[in-house]
Amino acid sequence: MTTKPRITITYCTQCSWMLRAAWMGQELLSTFGADLGEVALIPGTGGIFEIHVNGDLIWERKRDGGFPEAKVLKQKVRDIVWPERDLGHSDGHTGVPASAEQSEKLKGGADK
Repeated sequence: MTTKPRITITYCTQCSWMLRAAWMGQELLSTFGADLGEVALIPGTGGIFEIHVNGDLIWERKRDGGFPEAKVLKQKVRDIVWPERDLGHSDGHTGVPASAEQSEKLKGGADK
């Protein structure tokens, strides 16, 4: 049996980033669910905001220029732990325009 990944989010209590950290943890749990072993919130100080997967730093606020978008964070975690996993709409669109027939089906003939 393989060990499920442990994610830690260390946040600055002085900066009141607990809700941001909790929200990011919730996003990860909502996406990866029982495939995660743990999501831990770790209080810190001094403007810290770091996210680790199994001890490896994947995001650092100062180094990476702010906070990650949920989509970016999910992609980073996926790329490390389950590179073959599809995140559905979080992976973005292909950019291929729909055919006229597909567009009509999606609109339900609203233009008629």
